[in-house]
Amino acid sequence: MASAVTAFIKTLDEEQRKLALYPFSDDERFVWFYTPVPRKGLSMKKMNPEQQKAAMALVKLAMSEQGYEKTTAIMDMENVLRVQENRPPNDTHRDPINYFFTFFGEPNGKEPWGWRLNGHHLLWQFSSLTGKISGMTPTFLGSNPDIVRVDVPQKGKQILKKEAELGFALVNSLNSDQMKLALISETSPQEIITTNVRKASIEKMEGIPFTKLTESQQKTFLSLLDLYLNNYHVTLKNQQMDKLKKVGLDKLVFAWAGDREPGFGPGKGQYYRIHGPTFLIEYDNAQNQANHTHTVVRDLTNDFGEDVLAEHYKSQH
Repeated sequence: MASAVTAFIKTLDEEQRKLALYPFSDDERFVWFYTPVPRKGLSMKKMNPEQQKAAMALVKLAMSEQGYEKTTAIMDMENVLRVQENRPPNDTHRDPINYFFTFFGEPNGKEPWGWRLNGHHLLWQFSSLTGKISGMTPTFLGSNPDIVRVDVPQKGKQILKKEAELGFALVNSLNSDQMKLALISETSPQEIITTNVRKASIEKMEGIPFTKLTESQQKTFLSLLDLYLNNYHVTLKNQQMDKLKKVGLDKLVFAWAGDREPGFGPGKGQYYRIHGPTFLIEYDNAQNQANHTHTVVRDLTNDFGEDVLAEHYKSQH
């Protein structure tokens, strides 16, 4: 990844470098949005075709095939929104290449560095210290619409289908006593709880503990957890899973809010989360009559590589 980032930066002209490059210490590293707002960084719109290709190759390097496919599908969903919202073909508010690459520091094997891909419904953030990827969250993947219903080539597409199906499978396998623990609200929140804050936190861990699930339910739970981690390159996925196992999978809980069956219409909505002392996944599908999905993965101790970075600076002094 360091080699790919270095090679990409070398292709940038002076104007592009001013947009794309920030010091690692800059607070911009912690700024991210999943709504269509103005952003800092180098937009793919301001890259030539070869640079666009190289930028997406960098994305492909950091992710699994599954993660890359979801990323490109989310970007393509801007074409659906352009039609759905009756925007003109030259509209720039909904644009599949209006996604921004930003680099913090440069790889030299000695100092921290990282990079980010951010745009509507999409965030990948990576941080590195001395040759190892030490931070790989926050990660945000969203889809509006959740299921494409307008008459376009993507009609019927549901990017986050498995995330919904496994969530429903798990909650609907619970018996009444288990449901009393898992269900935190009969109605779904309209948004993920942690939004895009720099330091994610949820006041208390609610839900059914992993240890109170049956063997079959635990298998479904782990399949759901794997689904989110499988978006990353296998090395990064294993890195996060090893950390979770070290803390203890038995420390994780599953919480649900809203409808327990798929549904689209007024008042519909589903929310769930996997929550542990160091880790959080949130899924929410409540906006636009339950046809607008947000998912986020947060490392509660090491978002933006902060924990490892603190250790690095401590060791330097």
